[in-house]
Amino acid sequence: MDILKENERIDDLHRNNYVIIQDKKRFCFGIDAVLLSDFAKAKKNDVVFDIGTGTGIIPILMCAKTKAKKFFAIDIQEESVDMAKRSVGLNKLEDKIEILHLDIKNVFDKFKKNTIDVVTSNPPYMNMGGGLINEYDAKAIARHEIFCNLDDIVKATSLLLKPNGKFYMVHRPNRLCDIICTLRKYKLEPKTIRFVQPYEDKEPNMVLIESVKNGKAFLKILPNLIVYNKDNQYTEEINKIYYD
Repeated sequence: MDILKENERIDDLHRNNYVIIQDKKRFCFGIDAVLLSDFAKAKKNDVVFDIGTGTGIIPILMCAKTKAKKFFAIDIQEESVDMAKRSVGLNKLEDKIEILHLDIKNVFDKFKKNTIDVVTSNPPYMNMGGGLINEYDAKAIARHEIFCNLDDIVKATSLLLKPNGKFYMVHRPNRLCDIICTLRKYKLEPKTIRFVQPYEDKEPNMVLIESVKNGKAFLKILPNLIVYNKDNQYTEEINKIYYD
């Protein structure tokens, strides 16, 4: 297996000497994935399942930050799965992370229901009525609900999770009503929400959500997370998320 292919590079993740392979012409991971990997919690011996893993950034970072026993990660794009597998190999994490080329709609061909402790997802944000799509390339698939939508992801998540299992997702605030309604439709109770603002004087452009399968109704809103200070540098909290 070749380590790098045309247009690919290796990026340092600043965690446990882990690295990741990315292709500048495809969809590279952003701060949303990094924030989700920090927001999501997994206990010792937990089994974690990442939906729409892209190049595997969330399971690799969570491997460094948690004591979870095993990570499964799926993606519908074969090229992304190939890069993710090579990144797992570079980090010698084959015994911890398994990457699969799999459509979420067919997930129960390979996985049993009620077997996962934690599910994570950084899904496509835009529904098919939002934003312009020139072609169904890698970036379009990652950003738009072309091959799966919010309902597909939440339904599968609910069936995968054990009772009281947790689902962590990052999304856009303008979809929050849809998100909460869909979560409750599939018995996933929103428990914690944190909005992310690019600057202190700007409105939030991301939202982090924790929900619990069959959980009781009680929602906690955390203080907003600010990404940049007035000098256009990362705030202290963002620096800790990236580097501590």
